[in-house]
Amino acid sequence: MPVPLAPYPTPPAPAANGAQSQLVCSGCRNLLLYPVGATSVYCAVCNAVTAVPPPGTEMAQLVCGGCHTLLMYIRGATSVRCSCCHTVNLALEANQVAHVNCGNCRMLLMYQYGARSVKCAVCNFVTSVGASGSTNEQKFST
Repeated sequence: MPVPLAPYPTPPAPAANGAQSQLVCSGCRNLLLYPVGATSVYCAVCNAVTAVPPPGTEMAQLVCGGCHTLLMYIRGATSVRCSCCHTVNLALEANQVAHVNCGNCRMLLMYQYGARSVKCAVCNFVTSVGASGSTNEQKFST
């Protein structure tokens, strides 16, 4: 007697407590929820299949400086290329960035700690920081 075969492997059973995790779709950049233990996630919006990072991989997020898309990456990476606009974004940890107010429009600016100057994206003014001993410089750490 023939035994019927399943066309696809049976998905892993969800965690007993229904725990879920999230990642950004590799196709349309939507946030996807998936059960803990899954190895890949299918996006119902764009039909892309996104691989789930191995368990224990610590993820971080940043907003692309070119197109303002939310990017998700493995913590510890030094740069992240946006799949939408191909901008290479610096991925800085909290203890690697500092803040200063723009010397012209007073907009709060974030820059790599130790830089000598930072250019404001709003008014294009270049504010000197770091070695100048600016009193506006504020180191950011958590």
